[in-house]
Amino acid sequence: MMLYSKILSSKHTPFTDKAQGKKQERWEDRLQREENEFTIVICVVFFYIGFLNIWDLRTGKYPVHRFEHDARIQALALSQEDATVATASAFDVVMLRPNEEGYWQITAEFEVQKLVDYLEIVPDTGRYPVAVATAGDLVYLLKAEDSARTLHYVYGQPVTCLDVSASQAAFGVKSLGWVYEGNKILVYSLEAERCLSKLGNALGDFTCVNLRDSPPNLMVSGNMDRRVRIHDLRTDKIALSLSAHQLGVSAVQMDNWKIVSGGEEGLVSVWDYRMSQKLWEVHSRHPVRHLSFNSHSLITANVPYERVVRNTDLDNFTTHRRHRGLIHAYEFAVDRLAFQSALPICRASGDSVPGYNYDLALAFP
Repeated sequence: MMLYSKILSSKHTPFTDKAQGKKQERWEDRLQREENEFTIVICVVFFYIGFLNIWDLRTGKYPVHRFEHDARIQALALSQEDATVATASAFDVVMLRPNEEGYWQITAEFEVQKLVDYLEIVPDTGRYPVAVATAGDLVYLLKAEDSARTLHYVYGQPVTCLDVSASQAAFGVKSLGWVYEGNKILVYSLEAERCLSKLGNALGDFTCVNLRDSPPNLMVSGNMDRRVRIHDLRTDKIALSLSAHQLGVSAVQMDNWKIVSGGEEGLVSVWDYRMSQKLWEVHSRHPVRHLSFNSHSLITANVPYERVVRNTDLDNFTTHRRHRGLIHAYEFAVDRLAFQSALPICRASGDSVPGYNYDLALAFP
């Protein structure tokens, strides 16, 4: 089972549950005294056997929509702008979203040649959703009201990571075969459907890339060679390279001054890339598979390598703890001292440059 949740801004108010055969209470009836535009939270859970449940956390504990695939679900993506959900199962990719009346429906369905590894929804596409999917050494551009189109294909060079922005897609490719060119990140224009840049020449596989949240003309990537790299898209050169994680980088994100990276050893690190300096770190048992942050909070997810308990002693607490994933929520709060907050994030006052001690390691230059 996998769990995804997003905070979305939406004007679509009513939702219905077709599986239960009854219409739920319309949002405008319950929220008529509130503003017309508000923030909603949807939570999507999919089970590997093919079931997909979508919740709206404001309307109750029951799913607002249920969808069932015939095979195991390989990938899932949520839009950050509206309530669009994309799933990949077997050789099919399905995109779901509510219509103007709030009824969930299939807006697009595509057939691909291989099993999907990575799936992302392109932001700011308007009425018709657009997604990018990778399947082995194939990269597909999936536009509603159109068939699946091949964006990139080189035989024997599988894709190792994927991220998208409103106009571009970035993905890592692994170089194999007799002619070894080094592992690279390719940046494609979604409008022109052509390659714009070939970045990096690393010995290790690129395991993660963040294009959507990066500042203009910059992109951050993580690699199994232990390094976090900032790429300058204007010059196709590496602007900064940090030795970050001993067992390889598994997740990364950046904004206009800091990088948050996660490693296979379970370490989460916060970097100020203007000074090439680590500000804070925290360790957990399992590899960091997901992380996301904004101006005030950070959420990380540690997922174990072995997700199924194979020990015969299923009641043993130690066995379950060894196979239990962890989700951590941290808070960036520069206006409060460390002991005034319940969340164990590092904090420092804005007028102090260093901030290094046991539970405090954020610095503000």
